[in-house]
Amino acid sequence: MTKRYVGWRKSRHSNPNGGCVEIGRASDGTIGVRDTKGDPAVILEVAPREWARLLARVRERGF
Repeated sequence: MTKRYVGWRKSRHSNPNGGCVEIGRASDGTIGVRDTKGDPAVILEVAPREWARLLARVRERGF
């Protein structure tokens, strides 16, 4: 079964041409990541704990 993601948010670092990366959240807390330039049905699913670790590392290293 495919999860339903809601509350899609666009990255603040998106290009003004409309192509962007968005994140949404499923009811079980799973994070969905999609690229609006590609097939919107292709969603990378990330566990909440792993998403938190990724964000912490990005903030720590200043990517």
